[in-house]
Amino acid sequence: MDGTASLLPELEDVVQHGSAEKRAEALRRITSLFLESAESFNEKHVAVFDDVIGYLIEEIEVKALAELARRIAPAPNAPSGVVRTLARRDEISVAAPVLQQAKLDEGDLKYIAETKSQAHLLALSTRAEIGEALADILVQRGDRAVARSIATNRHARLSDKAFSTLVERAEQDGVLAERVGLRTDIPPRLFRQLLVKASDVVQKRLLAQAKPETQAEIRRVLAKVTDEVASKAAPRNYTAALAAVRALHKQRKLSEADIVEFAKAGKYEETIAALSTLCAVPVEVVDRLMNGERADPVLILARSAGFGWQTVRTIIGARPGKPAPSQAIEAARENFERLTMATAQRVVRFWQVRQGTGE
Repeated sequence: MDGTASLLPELEDVVQHGSAEKRAEALRRITSLFLESAESFNEKHVAVFDDVIGYLIEEIEVKALAELARRIAPAPNAPSGVVRTLARRDEISVAAPVLQQAKLDEGDLKYIAETKSQAHLLALSTRAEIGEALADILVQRGDRAVARSIATNRHARLSDKAFSTLVERAEQDGVLAERVGLRTDIPPRLFRQLLVKASDVVQKRLLAQAKPETQAEIRRVLAKVTDEVASKAAPRNYTAALAAVRALHKQRKLSEADIVEFAKAGKYEETIAALSTLCAVPVEVVDRLMNGERADPVLILARSAGFGWQTVRTIIGARPGKPAPSQAIEAARENFERLTMATAQRVVRFWQVRQGTGE
């Protein structure tokens, strides 16, 4: 510790008269001195470094502060006053390392979560330990990135209130729905609520990744959802449309461009008939799925047939009485990009077998 004491006069001179470069160099020297022997220091030793470094960073540039934060944050006994000062800085390059790694009082964590930027909240959401009180604030104040991050953090303890909020937000965010659904600590009633409201794409992903003991419950809920969709559908007469589409398919194989043309022209029956023909799913099933509350069956049918996003967008827009807001369209695009052809074809196979049309 004598080395630290001997630097005090030099520090005074650097702070009062030194250049930015000299101040930064002094900070690096003190930080290195601490880190070299941090494990052997007792509380009194650490307190001295807290005073010295705290004194120096009052007159230091952001770049040097950010370097200090990166170096000192992982230390288990990092000086508490310095860490607290760095954590409360508005510059995220300074605050993030200590918010992610350093030991901080619960009160400081809650204050930062309640008052600082979304970037600060995102850094907090990755901490190794997050209590329910802090998690509640992050879920309530955080944007989409924060919500997704804390849902992924298995070390975050989420209250029923936090889970309820995440499940509600997940209705418009398929990525969040999947991450929340994969948490083993989600209350059963909220898991069922999430599953019912999630997109078909997310439902199938959760089914594929669930533990064996959970899969039976998921299948039961999925079957119930499919039956509800079917019961709400209004019957249509597809006799003429099927005849026309099948004749065209026999004459020259149906293409993606044909379906786009049908959808753009407002020929709903022909659009359904063409999807039915290309995907080998009964036209009544396609009709019921297309008339459900969610647009996800369109994604699955289109991906299984190898269609592109613009075709999907056109088909979604062709559904009568089902205007899709821009937020829903963006969520559908994200789900479509994440959906593989193999997964889509497995879901289509499920529809075929369920209706007794599979081979």
